[in-house]
Formats: sequence, structure tokens, C-alpha cells
Amino acid sequence: MNKYLLLGKFSFGMGDRFAHQGKAQLQACVLATELGAEFIPVWNKSNREHTFIGTEPSSLRAEADAAVAALGWKKPYHVDADHIRLETVDRFIAPSDFFTIDVADSIGKPASPADVKAFADRHPELTGSVTIPHIDHPFTITRAEVERVANKFLLAVQDAGKIYRHITVVKGAANFITEVSMDETDSPQTPPELLIILAAIADEQIPIQTIAPKFTGRFNKGVDYVGDVPQFEKEFNEDLAVIAYAIAKYGLPPSLKLSVHSGSDKFSIYEPMRKALKKFNAGVHIKTAGTTWLEELIGLAEAGGDGLEIAKEIYAYSIEHVDEFCAPYATVIDIDKAKLPSAATVNGWTSQQFVSALRHDQKNPEYNPSFRQLLHVSFKVAAKKGDRYLNALKKHEAVVAKNVTANLFERHMKPLLLGKA
Repeated sequence: MNKYLLLGKFSFGMGDRFAHQGKAQLQACVLATELGAEFIPVWNKSNREHTFIGTEPSSLRAEADAAVAALGWKKPYHVDADHIRLETVDRFIAPSDFFTIDVADSIGKPASPADVKAFADRHPELTGSVTIPHIDHPFTITRAEVERVANKFLLAVQDAGKIYRHITVVKGAANFITEVSMDETDSPQTPPELLIILAAIADEQIPIQTIAPKFTGRFNKGVDYVGDVPQFEKEFNEDLAVIAYAIAKYGLPPSLKLSVHSGSDKFSIYEPMRKALKKFNAGVHIKTAGTTWLEELIGLAEAGGDGLEIAKEIYAYSIEHVDEFCAPYATVIDIDKAKLPSAATVNGWTSQQFVSALRHDQKNPEYNPSFRQLLHVSFKVAAKKGDRYLNALKKHEAVVAKNVTANLFERHMKPLLLGKA
């Protein structure tokens, strides 16, 4: 296997749309480390987000470096080129040292019959009865099933290999971390499918350290997990078992771990995840993004005055363009339009009413998941406000930062590694 930059056991992907919350985010990692729950910070931002806001990938590196210097952080940290493809990767290569390779568009497109046959011939160990420690029953996998799975995923893995090698030529294999994203597909991968995918990744000589499969249930943006928690727990445990087996069988990096995309605010599955990680002594990468942007809005609303005014204006524009804003995120949001308050109603709200509707506190009867999800995907409204929005963040930095840090530390990091307080 090729050389690679080592990723720590537990890592936390943090998105920051407007590049103002780096210190507040890192402070959450500082607090977690003090309690013995060490998370390696990974700042992530996708090409789509840069395009919407009008920023360059180098700005994310500058933000991360500045936060690390300001807080005196001595542990590793990384900058993730999030959801890149071959046509978008080049602008990210210099400032990034973590690459989330997105091959969703290739999943389901058939690989060449010759490649499928060669893969199955190369891996006779995948056919028959496959016993994996910590999974109750052996997998029974036919040759036809290996070929079916290869036909669905092999082209995507080959595309990941092309992107990985492109980055390697420019950056050097030892200078970055590779994740392969398989979560944006029509159905969850079963543990046998994950095993076949990992065998294919090993064939491509990709030193993958995180893989993002699709799990059962809904991983909607900024809200809790929707689905069968016991079924998720079973799948998560079995995926961890498959990864441990594949590391030994195929020489994949020992640091390989699961990556949970849209992992922000998935409170109901954090405890099952924590128990499974402890059982397997395994690591995990949690990828969050818009939750920090929502905490900015909460902070502005909480500050009142001009901050609350901007928050209300953003919602008013969003509700007028709800279909336009939701379309690109249709697979990862569930908004009940009947539960979206009118702009006129929100315009009459106090700070407390706005914050109560937006803050992810499921015990609060005023919390509104549809309101939260719409604002989650409406960050480009704030981008259009330009300096007015950015100046408001600076003016109300203390209250915004307090919300950003508390959200990541109290609601995410502590439950994930320490259990509920």
C-alpha cells in the first residue's frame, strides 16, 4: 500500500461557510481533549459551497492555520477538499491535506464485463462462506453476487483511483489523507457489499483511511437521525467488523475507519456509535457542515437588534425561494412546508422565539425542524449580504462563538466519546 499522511483515531469534520468560526470550533476540540475525548479537527468545505459564497480553497487553509495559531493547538489538524471530483480537484490540491473523493455519479454505472470478471477471478476468497469475527453468522456469497456488486461499484472505485493518483502526482502520496464517499446512492450497502468494495479499493492501491457508506435511515441536514436505531446499530457494528477484517485481509491502512456524513445533530445514534467504537476499539470520522452556520444565525438572533434583523431577513428571502433552495438538497432534507411560519409571523418574533425555533433542542416545544432545515440550505442568502453579514458576525463575535463552541462540544463531542452528561 502507498504511503499516506496518518489521520488520528477520532476526527471531526467541521464546516464553516463564512470562515469566521475557526477559533470557536477549535475551542470545542480543546475542551474535549481536556476531558480525554480527543478529536482531530478537520475543516471541510465543498466546491459547491466555495462557488455559492465566492471563496477559494486557500481561504479555508488560512482560517485553520489562524485558529491553530491563536489557540496554540499542538496536535494535528487538517483541511478537507470535501466532495471533490476529477474536474474540481485541482483548485484544492495545494491548500488541502485531506481529500473526500466523491464517486456517487459513478455508482450503478456498469463496469466493463472484463473488469468484473477479472475482479471476481482475483478474489475467490469472497465466494462461498465468509466468516468475520464479531458477526453472528458467516456470509454466504455466490460468484454471481460478487459480480453483481462489482458491476455496481467497481467503476466508482476505479474513478476514485484515478482521482487519488491525480492528487498523488501533484502532491505526493505521503502528504494527504484519502476518504472515499459512497453514501450518496440509492440504498445502504450491506456488510458483504462493503467487504467487496474494500477489496476493490485495495486493488486500486488507494490507502483509504475513511470510508463513508450509506447507512439505513435518513441523514438529513442539521436534524436528528430518522430511522430504525436498532437496525442502524446492527449495521454500524457489522461495518466495523468488516473494516477490521478487510484491514487484515487486504493490507489496508490500520487507521481505516467509518466516516459518517451529515453526522451533525444525529443525537439518537451517538450512544449506539459510542458503544460500538468502544467494543471494537475503533475510530470514527464525523463530518458536519451547516450546523456551524446555523449557530451563527442563532447567535445573531440571540444578540438582538441588527443581528436579529439580519436573521429575519434571511428567513424572509428563504421562504420566498423555498423550492429553489431545497432542490439541490432534496435527498438530504425533509421539510413540511405546512410547518414553515410565514415571513410576517417570523418578523414579529422576539429573539427568544427565533432562537427556540432554530436551536436543535428537542425538549423545547417551539423547536421547528422544518424551519431549521430550510435555513440550513439557505446560507447563500447570507453570502449575498456580503459585508453586512460578515460585519454582524464580527460585532457579535462573543455570543456567536459561545453558541458554536457549545453546540460542537456539548451536543456532539461529549455524547460521541464520553456518553451523555
